Amino acid sequence: MSVATLVWGMLFGAIGVGYFIYGKRQSALVPLVCGLLLMIFPYFFSSAWALVLVGVVLMAIPYFIRF
Repeated sequence: MSVATLVWGMLFGAIGVGYFIYGKRQSALVPLVCGLLLMIFPYFFSSAWALVLVGVVLMAIPYFIRF
């Protein structure tokens, strides 16, 4: 693991905690699931570019998909 993957993983994990708390308090499924995925997915990627790409996509999903 490089420093970049650690920093990006921490950043997306922190954003994921925010999405998770928001989704739990608002009873919104999409932000809750995206928050959980944002906290977990950095463990499965070793490339910083892939980490950023997947993280940005997961952060954008609640904006475009609303239930």
